[in-house]
Amino acid sequence: MKTEIPPGETPSPLSFRTENYEAGSVFKERRQPWCKVGYAVKGVVEAKVEGRRFLCPPHYATWIPADALHACHTRENVKFVSIYIDRALCTNMPERPCTLALSPLIKAILADFADRGITVPETDADRRLAFVLVDQLLKAPRRESFLPISDDELLRPVINALQANASDRKSLAEWARSLGTTEKTLSRRFQGQLGISFNEWRQRLKLVASLSLIEDGKSVQSIANELGYSSASAFIAMFRRQTGTSPTHLATMTTSQSVSNPEG
Repeated sequence: MKTEIPPGETPSPLSFRTENYEAGSVFKERRQPWCKVGYAVKGVVEAKVEGRRFLCPPHYATWIPADALHACHTRENVKFVSIYIDRALCTNMPERPCTLALSPLIKAILADFADRGITVPETDADRRLAFVLVDQLLKAPRRESFLPISDDELLRPVINALQANASDRKSLAEWARSLGTTEKTLSRRFQGQLGISFNEWRQRLKLVASLSLIEDGKSVQSIANELGYSSASAFIAMFRRQTGTSPTHLATMTTSQSVSNPEG
């Protein structure tokens, strides 16, 4: 069963929404005359912006320019943050949708607003805090997409299978044989369509999957096993390459946040 999520509040010049959404929630396709940033505190939200697909996992946000046609949906229960920003404040932001890496300060400000139920900053102090957030978004590292997805007929079977089973360890050569093509052709298709290699794409997929498992309180060893790693150290090495920190550190932060905010 799908649940349609209504639009957020008109920014004046900023507004915020942090909500828990059940699996099957849908943000109906729309254009809005303001800019939007969305990311999942827990879980992963799938977005489509001007025909391009994005994933919004923890720690990474999707930037949606004003008037861009966009829609989102959830395959699992998520806690999702939406930031609505007047286009006049976004002159130095990208003209195209992209992925933003979120700093601890951005997440702390958003968590503070959520804890206090602030949707539209009204006091001088909250307005100042909101503009600090905008400055941080302007400085945030930008990527075309954290985990690009394609409907390419050659890539789709690989992408769908790995999304359904991130522990699948088949090599690119094995995938190529099963699809009746060559490893070189499939490798070029990944690079050409997604902008990254097959191995890099699979590592990012595993990272996205691991973030949700960490949020669920799974141990590092159990996550490594679930994602098909030969050892916990191999999983930790991948996690550090992708995030700059260890899964244990992130798990500790997640536990601390859950204790301080039991409704999160």
